Amino acid sequence: MAERGAVIAVCGHEAAYGGALDGLAADGVTVVPAGRALFRTVTAHGRRGEETVVVPMTLGREPGLVADTARTLRAVPPDARGTTLLAAPLGTAQHLVGWLRAAAGRVEESAALLITAPAGDPFEDAELHRVAALVRRYGRRGLVEVAFSGGDPDPAEGVRRCRLLGARRVALLPAAFAPPELPAADGTVPVDLAGPLLSPPALRRVLAERVSDARRRWREHGDDGVAAGLTAADDHGHSHTHPPGEDHGHGHAHHHAHPSDDAHGHGPHAPGPPHPHHHHPSAAGADRAIGSIA
Repeated sequence: MAERGAVIAVCGHEAAYGGALDGLAADGVTVVPAGRALFRTVTAHGRRGEETVVVPMTLGREPGLVADTARTLRAVPPDARGTTLLAAPLGTAQHLVGWLRAAAGRVEESAALLITAPAGDPFEDAELHRVAALVRRYGRRGLVEVAFSGGDPDPAEGVRRCRLLGARRVALLPAAFAPPELPAADGTVPVDLAGPLLSPPALRRVLAERVSDARRRWREHGDDGVAAGLTAADDHGHSHTHPPGEDHGHGHAHHHAHPSDDAHGHGPHAPGPPHPHHHHPSAAGADRAIGSIA
């Protein structure tokens, strides 16, 4: 983060509204929850004439955080905003699959993998089930289950399900910034904590890349990222669930930003044909989109 200006890591429930990043963010990075705290922090930097880059700290399950952040930035008065850039989120669902696959490779192959994350809304939780299915499909793990801290099933129930499915050892792998609490041992199967998903140096490196990309996009194209951020959650939730045969009838455009190749799980994206509906990567497509991991 050696370049000029301020860097703000804005957090939602995936990062415990900032609490899960204690000691993880680089020096010089301000960690704030979404909403009023972000508004006040951006305003303070803007009035000092500083360039500010805001990075949504999601691992791919919280697109609403990106859209909410964009709305907050748009609400800051122009005279108090200065040059404020919205970076791409720290991770996407495709990154999350790649990071989990890499972390799973460090776990004993005979252990069942229990992927854990803070509970979110039903669509965020369903996304983690999809991610887990891709981890299993493109890995060498026979049993991959999902559990949610503060949700259903919780980690204790997830361990019980793994045991009933024949697991003799269970590894909890966090799809989150902070590790879950290990459930109380019941004497039936050993439970280990795998992870972290990203080491602190890797997390800082990815964060620095998002900041650098945002600054380059601003220099080369004059794009502050806010317009794209406003549509980040357009394909997430009830508002985009359509019964068979029902037309969309939406009056907005969809802007999908696809990260370029790098060494942190970004991979080549093969564009598909134009289509007004929302595209969710197929299993094979997701696997192609996963490159090397930080």
